[in-house]
Amino acid sequence: MPEPIIARRSPVFVDLEPGRYAWCSCGAAAEQPFCDGSHRGTGFRPLIFEVERACKCAICACKHTVDEPWCDGTHRELTPG
Repeated sequence: MPEPIIARRSPVFVDLEPGRYAWCSCGAAAEQPFCDGSHRGTGFRPLIFEVERACKCAICACKHTVDEPWCDGTHRELTPG
C-alpha cells in the first residue's frame, strides 16, 4: 500500500461530541481530519472510532501516528518532504 499524504505536520484540535466518526487515513480528504471519501481507489480505508464523552481532542493529521486516530507526536519525527 502507498504511503499516506501528510495533510499537515501538526494535530487538528477538534471539539467532539459523543458519537461515531470516520478518521481520514489517506490524507487526501479536504476537511481534515475526517474522511470525505477521497480514499476511493487508493487502498486506504477510513478508521471508524467512537467518542463516549464530549472532549477537545488532538487528532492526527500527519497520518503516521501509532495511536490512530489520536496524535502521538510522530509528526515531529517526519523528514521534510
